[in-house]
Amino acid sequence: MNYQEEQQEELEVLRSIYEGDEAFKEIEQNKFQYKVGEDGDYKSLLVEIVWGESYPSELPEINLNLFYNKHINESIINEIVSKLLQEAELNIGCAMSYTLFEWVKENQQQLMQNQQENTTIIQDVVDDSLKENGTDIDSTKNKQKKEQLTKQQKRRLYNRLDNKGEMSRGWNWVDVVRHLSQTADT
Repeated sequence: MNYQEEQQEELEVLRSIYEGDEAFKEIEQNKFQYKVGEDGDYKSLLVEIVWGESYPSELPEINLNLFYNKHINESIINEIVSKLLQEAELNIGCAMSYTLFEWVKENQQQLMQNQQENTTIIQDVVDDSLKENGTDIDSTKNKQKKEQLTKQQKRRLYNRLDNKGEMSRGWNWVDVVRHLSQTADT
């Protein structure tokens, strides 16, 4: 059995099926990734399949330990990989990459049903990265505070507004003659 010919055939089929599909990426001649779900969705995931030397007679390597999947709980990743390997065993000896990608797409909701939206994990990652950079977290939060105006500043701002709540035309114009007289070389 010539594995190279079978792999080349499957590669051509994958390229023709997923032509124009931005979710599919061919990383190498034998490594493929498919993104299931929308960017930013906590239930989205990226599946990577790597063919071995004697693929399709052997199971491909299925990898979900990718940076894109850092928001997914480890137990859910392990469960998805085991289910994908079970599905791959049913198709051993046949081209199965397309089948596995489509199986994940069809079963995404069921596979990710236990995944919780974790904004605290994202906040922890941001806090950790700020600590690593030596940035004080409290100082970054203080920078986000809105500037407080005094009563006098608020009155001046209010007096500049017209009946529509807008600044009058020319409120920030510069007196050109005065400006030139100040900047002119004498």
